[in-house]
Order: sequence, then C-alpha cells, then structure tokens
Amino acid sequence: MPVQLPLDHLRELWPKELRGARVGALLHPASVSSQLEHASQILERLNGDLFQVAAFFGPQHGFLGQTQDNMIEWKSYEHPRLHVPVYSLYGEHREPTDEMLRDLDVLLVDLQDIGARYYTFIWTLYLCMRACERGGVHVVVLDRPNPINGISVEGPVIEKGYESFVGLHPIPIRHGRTIGELATQFRDEAFPKCKLTVLPMKNWQRAMWSDQTGLPWVMPSPNMPTVDTATVYPGMCLLEATNISEGRGTTRPFEIFGAPFIDAETLCHELNALKLPGVFFRENYFQPMFQKFAGKLCGGAQIHVLDRDVYRSFQTGVEIIRCVGRLYAEEFAWKQPPYEYEYEKLPIQILLGGPAEDFFHD
Repeated sequence: MPVQLPLDHLRELWPKELRGARVGALLHPASVSSQLEHASQILERLNGDLFQVAAFFGPQHGFLGQTQDNMIEWKSYEHPRLHVPVYSLYGEHREPTDEMLRDLDVLLVDLQDIGARYYTFIWTLYLCMRACERGGVHVVVLDRPNPINGISVEGPVIEKGYESFVGLHPIPIRHGRTIGELATQFRDEAFPKCKLTVLPMKNWQRAMWSDQTGLPWVMPSPNMPTVDTATVYPGMCLLEATNISEGRGTTRPFEIFGAPFIDAETLCHELNALKLPGVFFRENYFQPMFQKFAGKLCGGAQIHVLDRDVYRSFQTGVEIIRCVGRLYAEEFAWKQPPYEYEYEKLPIQILLGGPAEDFFHD
C-alpha cells in the first residue's frame, strides 16, 4: 500500500474548528501531493471554501527552491495569482515577525525534511512554532515520511551553548523522526502553549525508506537530488566544515568528495581498509562547476552504499575526515566562520553540536 499524505486528503482531515480560518502556509518545492500537485495549488482550490489563504512563507533555498547555496538569502514578494505576500524566512528574518502573523489564525506547515539535524527546514518549523506560540496562531503540520527511515538514529545530541540554525533543540544528528513527530517534540519540550495539530499520514511504516513509500521524490533543496543523497548526508555534510569538497557543483553532491591535493587511489585504499559497514569507496575524479575548487581537478571517491540498513552515515563522514587529515596533514584545514550565521564557533563545532575534540584530534 502506498503512503498517503495528509495533503492528499486535506478537505477530509482539516479540523472543523479551523474551517474559515485565515491561513498562512510554509511551503517549498517538495510540498507536493502523491500526484505531484503542489500544495499552493491545492490550497488555492480550497480557498474561500475550507479556509482563506492569506500568506505564504518559504524556508532556506526559497519558496521556489531557487537559491543554490548556504547563506544565500532571498527576498519576500507578492504571489502572482493570489496577490498575497510570500514571506522569506531565510533573509532579513528567519522567524516570522508579529506583523507577518498579525492577520493569520493558522500557520500550515508542509515541508519535506530529509532526516538530518543540519537540514534547516525543521528549524524554520521550530522558529515558526515559537513565533506562533507568542502570537496565538494555531500551527497545523502536515506529516511526511522521514526518507531515510524512522528507526535509525546516529550522532551526538546538541550540547548547551552550541545551538545554531543547524540545531536549535537537543536531537541527534540523524534523528529518526518525521516532521510531525518533531513538531510534537518541540511543543512538548519547548513551546507548551503552542496550539499544534499534526495531520497524519496513512500506511507509513517506520522501517520504510523513501523509495518504499510509493511517493515520488521531489528535490527538497537544490543539492538533494535523490534518496541516495539523503542516505549519505548525515555524515557527508560534515565536510562542509573542511576544505574538502563535498561534491557541491557536481551532479552527485555529498556522494562524491575530494580535493586537488588528494590522491584518489591512496585515499580509497585507506578508506576501504577500514571495512566500514555497508559501504565501498570507488576512486573518483571531478571538477566542480561552483563552490570549493570550482573548475579544478579533484581526486577523491564516490561513496557506494552497498547495504543501507547497516551503513552508518555519520560514522563514515567522521572516518573520511580523519583519514584525509591523517594522509594530508599539511593541506587539510578546518573551514573558518561564518557558517549558517554563526560567526564565532568553528563550523565543525556547529555541525557536531559540541566540541570537535570529542571526534577529531590533532
């Protein structure tokens, strides 16, 4: 049985007490039904009948998914058909202002997460819940599958003092939760007065990966092209904190990695000798079109996940950095701030949510 999304049954699931409400909707390109119809079109069809659409909001990478990289902001604008504001929550503001929420009764959230703490959409949800608690706005979250399953959990929990826009609440790096479950956790642990309704999925089972749900894959962000990308991301995102290319600017971001100073054959030999579970490192060469080492030949590897149920993405990412740091001690370097609006702590500390010394030693 394919998974059915709440967006597929919004008319039946919409709470009776919220009929006629003035609704704002936090959406992005992956906010689609099982038939690939975008949520904004479904909301437009129900507009004036079930509720009144008063505003849209968009997270990092834009309401339209147009911005490619981290810390590339986008500006609010007017929706061309509905003539309502489309507010940017990745620009001048990352949390809705009182003015943005003033004319709303409900904030509907339909975002596709990918199961990793660094992925900022869940933190946009978190900040929206904080603002809605303050403003008395009801939050309605449309639940969606965790594409890398709802069982596997990896990595440390954020330590106090290391909160950032890639981690505002103590959850593991690979959190094993759906966005609806995270919303419930945030309400219970941080925003007890936030009025929250989570509209459920049907037929989803915790052990499912995205390609087992029967739902189409739509890129939730420009560098998340496939479920294979999401599988490796909880570990490979750590490379953003280094001078190793994580494959941005190529057709397989996060699955391929390297640098001009790396000898691919040597690196793959060393990594495969570690016998990490469920993974093989294949010698690989690439020239990124943008970001780190744009236009330069990089030696490195492609990660081939042979058994995703035993593969440990976070452990793999840590071991890759350790191995490159050991083989190329003079060339390897940690990236310096800023990173996701943090200007003091190192990016690796922000990503780990704690001291890097717990995982990496000089």
